[in-house]
Amino acid sequence: MKIALTGTPGVGKSEVAKRLEEMGYNVLRLEEIVDRFVIGYDDERESKIVDEEAMDEYIRGIKEKDILIIEGHLSHLLSVDGVIILRCHPKELIKRLRTKKWNEKKIKENVEAEALDIILERALEKHRKIWEIETTGKNVDEVAEEVRKIIEKRPPPNYGNIDYSEWLMENA
Repeated sequence: MKIALTGTPGVGKSEVAKRLEEMGYNVLRLEEIVDRFVIGYDDERESKIVDEEAMDEYIRGIKEKDILIIEGHLSHLLSVDGVIILRCHPKELIKRLRTKKWNEKKIKENVEAEALDIILERALEKHRKIWEIETTGKNVDEVAEEVRKIIEKRPPPNYGNIDYSEWLMENA
């Protein structure tokens, strides 16, 4: 079974994936393979342009023996059996991205994407087994445990309950 662990940059995907590995899960980080699928670079957005179809074909070709967690902010676009979206309140996300020394334009773009549910919208184009986890105010262990429970118990999908639109209206 392949599970996407996705979310806007800065929500905690990498740290949670690291903790899940420590718990014994197999994790494939897209950042480790993405360069194979780069077809260009967007100077304005300071980001790589990825051939999503080629990357998806690669992921489909992986024959997992058990559970494979595919971590990365594009993983929700791939052929997976379920999608776990980590979410973070925009006010906190701004702090996290500034800590990473991102420029203000890129921070604004990513915070707006978080507030507008862009990853959820894109995931819904391809998947129905989707779960969202609010990471704001939680530590890595708490979030990793929530992910573990979803993977192990496979509860009904749970998404659409996290709403940052009020923040967006106040800060647009």
